[in-house]
Amino acid sequence: MKNIGIIGSGTMGSGIAQVAATAGCKVKLYDTNQTALEKAKASLEKILSRLIVKGRIDEAEKTRIQNNISYVDTLKDLSDADLTIEAIIENLEIKQKVFSELESYVSDSCIIASNTSSLSIASIASSLQKPKRCIGIHFFNPAPLMKLVEVIPAVQTSKEVLDISVATIADWKKVVAVAKDTPGFIVNRVARPFYGESLRIYEEGLADFSTIDWSLKTLGGFRMGPFELMDFIGNDVNYTVTETVFTAFYFDPRYRPSFTQKRLSEAGYLGRKSGKGYYDYSEGVEKPRPKEDQKLAKYIFDRVLVMLINEAADALFLNIASAEDIDNAMTKGVNYPKGLLAWADEKGIDWCVDQLDNLYNEYHEDRYRCSPLLRKMNKEGKTFFN
Repeated sequence: MKNIGIIGSGTMGSGIAQVAATAGCKVKLYDTNQTALEKAKASLEKILSRLIVKGRIDEAEKTRIQNNISYVDTLKDLSDADLTIEAIIENLEIKQKVFSELESYVSDSCIIASNTSSLSIASIASSLQKPKRCIGIHFFNPAPLMKLVEVIPAVQTSKEVLDISVATIADWKKVVAVAKDTPGFIVNRVARPFYGESLRIYEEGLADFSTIDWSLKTLGGFRMGPFELMDFIGNDVNYTVTETVFTAFYFDPRYRPSFTQKRLSEAGYLGRKSGKGYYDYSEGVEKPRPKEDQKLAKYIFDRVLVMLINEAADALFLNIASAEDIDNAMTKGVNYPKGLLAWADEKGIDWCVDQLDNLYNEYHEDRYRCSPLLRKMNKEGKTFFN
């Protein structure tokens, strides 16, 4: 896989191009917008220059990476690609249209991949004459820094395409997690309670944003609290993923979106990029101080953690990925301080089951149903890794 085509020169597409070029591939970065291509080229110049200042690379390496990337504005220019990765808007019809056109230009052996974070790979593949060549290759932002890449074969994907894709991404010095083609794959599925349960705790009036963030950072060791992270990602983006997963899972209450987030998104309170979200980022405005109540913090942390563990356990139960890939996905993809299944072993499977049963008994909502795998493991005295 020496000739790589990247479709879309936004932040993600440009980042993937940088990764591939650094690995020694010849990359063509495609976009219909010439201004966007120029912006991508200028952005790469700044990024590489910063890496020189930090002592990560030298001038020769900077030149080598830059020379490995060319910028093109017609899809036909990708005709010599061994692998193409699409990184455009999360719209199925648009992706299908691009894939259908692209297939008419590339060779029969070219792998056609999507960087989608939540759309069905099978649906995208259906737009191709040779759907067995299609696969999901999902990077995390920023692509050059985040170690994880989810590789998602569709039901149509050939084993050869899967094997080549996994080997290629590993050659690019990334940690690969193979996931089943289900909504949200691993990370965007398993991470939903980090946001959703935190929003639920807020909506119940148990704690404010800053207290919830403080609790999870202080007791859990998370680098960012859920509200800080949603503001960083963008409330519009995070809400859309939640809504997509909720709909795709036939409205399973575990993934129900929050009206709080929906209203903020509707108001244009998108987080850092708009200057206001859960927090006000205007100049001179201080973030509200948390209520540093250890008992409350423990309740918040335990409740969010056990919901995350339950989601990870259910992903394993439904063969979405292996236990190792699930834990790697959460530590390498979203920087969780520990793998959730390893965390479950540490807390005790009995603790997990008891916590979930207590929540279910209190609320009588299917949202808090315990994964059958956790219940079975508890009865059998088993753990995930030990």
